[in-house]
Amino acid sequence: MKWLKRIIIALFSLALLGVGAIAAAYFYVLPELPDVNTLKTVKLQTPLRIYSSDGKLISQFGEKRRIPVDFQNVPPLLIDAVLDTEDARFFEHHGIDPIGITRAAFILLTTGKKSQGASTITQQVARGFFLSREKTYIRKIKEIFLAIKIEKALSKEKILELYLNRSFLGNRAYGVGAAAQVYYGKELDQLTLPEMAMIAGLPQAPSAANPIRNPARAMNRRNWVLSRMLEKQNITQAQYMEATQSPITAKYHGAEINLYAPYISEMARDYLVEKYGEDEAYTGGYNIYTSIDSTLQLEAQQALRNNVYAYDERHGYRGPKAILWTDTPLNNQDIIDQLKQTKAFQGLLPAAIISMSEQSVRVLSSNGETLEIDWQGLKWARKFISNKRQGKAPKMASEVVAVGEQVWIRNNGEFWQLAQIPVVASAIVSLAPHDGAIRTLVGGFSFHTSQYNRVTQAKRQLGSNIKPFIYTAAMEKGYTLSTLVNNAPINNADTRQGTAWRPKNSPDRYTGPTRLRVGLAQSINVMSVRTMRYAGLDMAIDTLVKFGFNAEDIPRNESIALGSNSVTPLQVVTAFSTFANGGYRVEPYFVERIEDSYGQIIEQSNPTLACKPEPDPLEAAKDDPFASMADELQPPTAQAKEPSCGGKDSRYAPQIISEQTAFLITEALKSVIWGGGNWSKGTGWNGTAWRAARVVKRHDIAGKTGTTNESRDTWFSGFNPKLATTVWVGFDDHSKELGRTSWNANAAKDQISAAEAGAKTAGPGWNEFMKKALSGTPEIPTTPPEGIVSVRIDLATGKLSRKTDYTSRFEYFVSGTEPEEFATEAEEVNDIFIEDSTEELFQ
Repeated sequence: MKWLKRIIIALFSLALLGVGAIAAAYFYVLPELPDVNTLKTVKLQTPLRIYSSDGKLISQFGEKRRIPVDFQNVPPLLIDAVLDTEDARFFEHHGIDPIGITRAAFILLTTGKKSQGASTITQQVARGFFLSREKTYIRKIKEIFLAIKIEKALSKEKILELYLNRSFLGNRAYGVGAAAQVYYGKELDQLTLPEMAMIAGLPQAPSAANPIRNPARAMNRRNWVLSRMLEKQNITQAQYMEATQSPITAKYHGAEINLYAPYISEMARDYLVEKYGEDEAYTGGYNIYTSIDSTLQLEAQQALRNNVYAYDERHGYRGPKAILWTDTPLNNQDIIDQLKQTKAFQGLLPAAIISMSEQSVRVLSSNGETLEIDWQGLKWARKFISNKRQGKAPKMASEVVAVGEQVWIRNNGEFWQLAQIPVVASAIVSLAPHDGAIRTLVGGFSFHTSQYNRVTQAKRQLGSNIKPFIYTAAMEKGYTLSTLVNNAPINNADTRQGTAWRPKNSPDRYTGPTRLRVGLAQSINVMSVRTMRYAGLDMAIDTLVKFGFNAEDIPRNESIALGSNSVTPLQVVTAFSTFANGGYRVEPYFVERIEDSYGQIIEQSNPTLACKPEPDPLEAAKDDPFASMADELQPPTAQAKEPSCGGKDSRYAPQIISEQTAFLITEALKSVIWGGGNWSKGTGWNGTAWRAARVVKRHDIAGKTGTTNESRDTWFSGFNPKLATTVWVGFDDHSKELGRTSWNANAAKDQISAAEAGAKTAGPGWNEFMKKALSGTPEIPTTPPEGIVSVRIDLATGKLSRKTDYTSRFEYFVSGTEPEEFATEAEEVNDIFIEDSTEELFQ
């Protein structure tokens, strides 16, 4: 029996030594063990996501793709697949698996190799959050003690949730939610059994068993996972057989961008990086919801592209991108390989001319498709000579292209046509006048070719878009819409710029005394200068500053009457919104709210509202205890109330001009579009934006064209009560002119020529966008605010009229400013009629 006692003593001693060794190891690593309670509030590295106001994903920033999921939202079959593969006794052990440790120890003793098989899911969580992946004994000891502490601190479900969200699964996907999107483009609950098994097999070999890079090895790994599920009786034999016969369907799915709007996404990214720093912004899991309306944004992008293409094609074809061959044709595959070196973008597709007839060509595109482009897709391509000159209209395809040339093509919605990358720049932005929410923002033709955001960064001269603000200053001082201003050459020019400055009309026509409404509608330059002189230079500048233009960008001379100050499109659309909302200067904003990775709102927009706050009845009663009694005694009135809105914590926009002045300027800006007079009697006249009336076909729109000297910048800004939009077209190189279009009409000697201008160059983009944006919305009738009266005036003099024929009209006035004198018979003549010049007809 002595040998038995010795064995027992030896075993007891070994046990004591083991306990002592464990205790010594624990106290040795204890100072280095982190606090596992931090896992209760752990913040997974989740990318930044940016959305439209209606929940469409615009962009995603961050190296790691992760879509955190709650444990209860993970399909039970996927949990089974993971546990059967990684840790079958997960819900039974307390952080470490003695059976697994024994097996690993045996492998180490018999083979000398270390095994990962002993690591439980809890140990893997400990390693993933707190430790490195190096295979050392001290790391393994730390891992074991951390796993035990984690099991005490967290529930099994929380531990498994951390594992499912933390694991790297290849292709920048972290966690099962991201893996479902990356490999299958699905939500977790849409995965099939073989797809779940594929994902469950990835944690131990995300590269070697990757279904995209190594489909054969991935299939073997998947089928092994399925065999484990069958062994554990979590699937049936029939399910197993069907799943193992399933082909590999995984392919890479990028972030599911529902709305490509790169300029606004860059603004949102910059906003968050400035607020939290780049590392936190890209990994904190923030979701930014912008004020962008996805439908309107798509329409704005398309309108801008179509308008830029139209300008570019008016000025001629600049030739092929490259010559692929001359004498010896390439085979189709070589052509395609060459074409694929050029990336398609914005609907522009690289293609090669492979054959041609008299008025058509056949092309091979970069995607391998052979297309026919007939004459309607070629005939636009007059030769580009300069921005002011183009060649004769071609009559044959051979005058435009040659076989072997690499060109651009695009589908314009009706047919395929020859195309080219536009060199002109443009921007469009629209916002809600009521609160300044930016609904659309397109900073250029293509973010691919230029990341410069012209909506917010490009300061360009405003041109005639400034005139409504100059007229506002004069009307606040006393002018009315019927005030006569002399439309005559200015000889006493401003010389403060060092040289004599004598503004002229465009076209160079003068009609004598003309009503203010007509002067604004027809954008008459000398009238704008004289109107500014009436208001005074200081008051004009103060008015521009009130509308949000920077004082340092406004020259202190009379040239501002014609828009010599530099502004951004965002400043312009914000200023025009003031007319649409009754005189309030709202603050434009694009971030509606920001959510953290748990969906909690951490920032909510509080926009400035274009209205008056509701009076507090209790406060009113304190000030006047008899007020309520007086209200009961007074009969109800039909007078219009000032607009009110908002709540206790709302912010309100400052009212910078009266509601009455905003209404009157808006009425004049409607004449820019709809004109006036009586065409049947020969007294009708067009506003500069008459095309908008024909395209948009609504009477609740108002707007203003704008063109700077030598047509370097063109503008169109306009609105209805619900939406304000500004379009700018020009070159990024401010020294370049937009030029003219010219062509030989019917082989006649004279070249027909027309200058680019706001109505022709920027206007069509505004017209197309607003037509679509307002489609399906009811027209908002004109409702004069309180304090506005309407009287019949004589068109020639602006005085009161007793006549009811075409020589008179009803005009709006602020009460007390309407004319008191009637026009005499000698004064009553036909209204001023300014014919369109030849130049205007081609704008």
